[in-house]
Amino acid sequence: MYPQSPSTALRLMVLAGLLLLAGCDKIPGLGPDPRVAQRDSEAKAIGGACRHALRGLEDCYTLNPKASKASVFAGWKDMDAYMRENKIEGTPSVLGKVEKPERSERAPDIETEPRDPAASRNRS
Repeated sequence: MYPQSPSTALRLMVLAGLLLLAGCDKIPGLGPDPRVAQRDSEAKAIGGACRHALRGLEDCYTLNPKASKASVFAGWKDMDAYMRENKIEGTPSVLGKVEKPERSERAPDIETEPRDPAASRNRS
């Protein structure tokens, strides 16, 4: 056999190391950014919540402008399929249906206008 030079042995070791690392999925820094995956998951959750609240897609997009429209739609569609399969009725949102309290007459002892400092000195 031919004698191997140190550079050939080094090349074989590097090649073997690369082959071993090729099978690793969890090498730090080589995977997708976790913040992107989190934003995608949140947008899907927003879409699912909108569908469960009987809210339309356009309303959902308007209320959540920073969320990815594609992910919101995917979440909305997944929730729609789930609700149809399990015969689940949606729960109407109360966000737009909040009634304003009726105005009552003001109590006479509550001041609604600021006092003029000169007028208060004249009364004393």
